[in-house]
Order: sequence, then structure tokens, then C-alpha cells
Amino acid sequence: MRYAKKYSHFLLKRDFSELNTFSNCKRNHVLKALSALAKFLGMYEEFKGLMKSYGLKWSSVKAEDLIISRLTNANGNSTIFKWISEVKSELPKLEVFLDFVLVSGLRYNESIRAYNLIIELAKEGKLSEYYNEENGVLEHFRFKQHFIRRTKKAFISFIPKQLIERISKSERLDWCQIQNWIKRKDLRLKFSDVREFWATYMTKHLRQPEIDFLQGRVSASVFMRNYFNPALIIDLKERVFKGIADLKVLA
Repeated sequence: MRYAKKYSHFLLKRDFSELNTFSNCKRNHVLKALSALAKFLGMYEEFKGLMKSYGLKWSSVKAEDLIISRLTNANGNSTIFKWISEVKSELPKLEVFLDFVLVSGLRYNESIRAYNLIIELAKEGKLSEYYNEENGVLEHFRFKQHFIRRTKKAFISFIPKQLIERISKSERLDWCQIQNWIKRKDLRLKFSDVREFWATYMTKHLRQPEIDFLQGRVSASVFMRNYFNPALIIDLKERVFKGIADLKVLA
């Protein structure tokens, strides 16, 4: 929606020349936004014609290139903690939120939704409707409208009570506001890198299906659909909390 609003003039003026100056990643995101807008406006055939006229193509990353990228960046994880430290130093008001992002492994937008929901429910005295204190888990599935989407889902997150209490005493945050604050400090946005690091690091304590479940990646595999049941893994909470404790020491 944001890209469609910002770059709608490309489509309306039938001029895609500026798209060739964007990075592959940004160009692909803008094209997706303009494609959706073109379908809404009944201009999709014109959109396809403009792509052809300006020599634009959908870019995709091959699986082998992703693996090579991760292999060549094997020592880059330390930069995640450096980035978190820099943001905390420059923007102390984001310290609690960054701790939440690090230990939850949620997507950026999911982190903000969960963070604000904790604050709202705590003020209303209804936090127990979301946070199961006995199990130390945020039950996202109880708020399907926020966390269970068509392609991106979040079911539960194991979060220490101490961090929940810190969040409860914080102020609400807006996703665009956070990005602007960070950019004004000449720092990059690395929330997706933090999520990726969480998944990689947690392999020390969790199995891949468990990581996929906690990050909302429910695949179509026979195992995930028919056999994986976190309720039967009695030590899941303990292993997640052990991983979180190690992360906090590293951070």
C-alpha cells in the first residue's frame, strides 16, 4: 500500500524509467505494488506493456545463490548485536522493543502488533487473555485478525515474564515512526536480519520444525501437517528459554 501510494505516478504517467535506478530488491517491491494497483484500476495490460517497453523483469533469487550468500556471510552475525547496540545507544526509547524483537523471532510488523497489544491489554487489566503466564507464552492465535494471515502467520511466542512486564510499562510504537527514527540516525534497518539470526541461532536448542512453528512457517510437509504437535514436547519451553538466555548474554 505504501509503495503503491508513493510511486503511483509511475503508472499514471506511464513512465517507468526511474525504476531502473532502484536496487533489484526495491524495484521488485515497487513493481509488485504497481501490479496490484494496475489490477485495481483496470490497467494491468498497460502495466505489462510498460514493463516490456522499459525492459523490466521480475527478479528472483535462486536457492543456490541464497545458500552461497549465507556461507560467505558466516561471520556476519556479530554485526546483528553491534546494530542492536548502536540503535539502543542512539534511541534508548527502543531498547525494550529491540529486546522483544531479539527474543521473539517474530517478523517486524508482528513484533509491533504484539508489543502494542501487550501494552493495550495490560492497561485494561486483560493481559491474561494474551499472555499465558504459567507457560510463559504469548498466544497470538487468540487474535487471528492480527496474526493469522494468508501467507504469514504467528501462533505462539515464548517470552520471559520479566520482559512482558517491561513492555507493559512502555509506550505504544508505530512501525513507520520506528523506521524514520532509525534512518534519521543514519543507521540501516535490520529487523529481518535479527529474525533470520534468531532462527539460525536457535538450531542449537530447537529442531527445524519447532523453529518453523514458532516463526509461523507452517509448511505443507506431511510431518508438519499430521505429526508435529508442540503440546507433546514438554521441554519446548525450557529449550526456548535456554536459547533466549544465551542470546541475552551475547547481546
